[in-house]
Amino acid sequence: MRRVVAFSVLLVVGLGLSQVLPQLAGDAHDTVANVIRVATMTGLAFIMIHVGFEFHIDKSNLRQYGWDYFVAFTAATFPWIIATGYFVFVMLPSDVWGSGDAWTETLLAGRFAAPTSAGVLFSMLAAAGLAGTWLFRKVRILAIFDDLDTVLLMIPLKMLIVGIAWQLGLIVVFMAALLVLAYVFLHRVALPVTYRWVLGYAIAIVAVSEVLYSATKLIDPSVPIHIEVLLPAFVLGCIARPKPTAPRDVPAAAHDELHNLLERPAERRAGAWVAAVFMLLVGLSLPQIFEGDDVQHPEPTAASLHASAPGASVDDPALAGGEIEGRYVDTVTASQPSISWGAIAAHVLLLSALINVGKMFPVFCYRKEAHWKHRLAIAVGMWPRGEVGAGVLVLSLSYGIGGPIVTVAMLSLALNLLLTGVFIIIVKRLIGAGDDAAPAADAAASATQ
Repeated sequence: MRRVVAFSVLLVVGLGLSQVLPQLAGDAHDTVANVIRVATMTGLAFIMIHVGFEFHIDKSNLRQYGWDYFVAFTAATFPWIIATGYFVFVMLPSDVWGSGDAWTETLLAGRFAAPTSAGVLFSMLAAAGLAGTWLFRKVRILAIFDDLDTVLLMIPLKMLIVGIAWQLGLIVVFMAALLVLAYVFLHRVALPVTYRWVLGYAIAIVAVSEVLYSATKLIDPSVPIHIEVLLPAFVLGCIARPKPTAPRDVPAAAHDELHNLLERPAERRAGAWVAAVFMLLVGLSLPQIFEGDDVQHPEPTAASLHASAPGASVDDPALAGGEIEGRYVDTVTASQPSISWGAIAAHVLLLSALINVGKMFPVFCYRKEAHWKHRLAIAVGMWPRGEVGAGVLVLSLSYGIGGPIVTVAMLSLALNLLLTGVFIIIVKRLIGAGDDAAPAADAAASATQ
């Protein structure tokens, strides 16, 4: 619980520091913003590699995962649709409801609501003594599929924002190749997997991404190629296996050995430190939102934007005759009216409740495997958000999306983090109340996994 509270506090502290950063940094603000951006993406890559470490499927029985993937898809999609609809119909003026650009940008901003925080969830369930239960095994696969959906859906979202271009076609081919590699070589490639190596992998992924962006920008500055770190980092975690003893032809054994290695105290401490710094950096990445009695939301500056933003909208709007600049700033950020902190708080509470309702579909699933209280526990277990959702918020900022929408999204994420301990307590009580069905559920799980 202390870890979850610390993450939330660091996110809010980062937000506070972001408000005075321009004054503290002075003329060096652009350089500082770029350092924060690269460090944030490195932290996100580190986290996604660890998510990949936890991913495992039984290739001899793939059919069992079809329904799991569908359930995870609903858990990732329904909150996203709810958040997007809320941003458009509640927080934007009615004269932009029919704007395609408004929907495109809020679809990206609303994506923060989709991913369940696999890392936070797994550690909290384990700490609650639920690591050996059917619920833990089921939630683990659902949460990872949930995060995978988030990563994959970033590809069409990027196409909607940037438009159709040959560069994006290459990115799609590259992403497809990564997914094939992840499946074929799942936990089969012997790699060092201690935290120092993982940090090195994360730095390398970000460096390659930035170099590729800079090189292709020279070819076509309007749409340079930029590979988001989410999927490459996840795939690297999927293919990795510990070097020493895990048999190459038994990926499940490699996965178990990998999991045991990562449970060592030093690895857990390192992972917690990286996640904590990442949450602070996410807060620091946000634009200024405090100005007077109301909450003003200036558009993000060019220096704060991620390199994945189209070059025309960041570096030289004249390349597109000003159209892209208008698209990324005027449609959503500039069309959002300034609102008070009281209104912000109301939006945060209502949105947080709605997106958690969007995670409730698992209650209606697995009727033959588990008591309804266990199914309800699965749904509540999918509520926690965390590092991946924060990473999506950073990517939203990278495309120039700002204003009250991003503020509400960030504070909703922080509130959800603070409540994670409460969610786990609810899960534990539901599991205790449904103990009469637990043996049957665990037996069914053992027979299928």
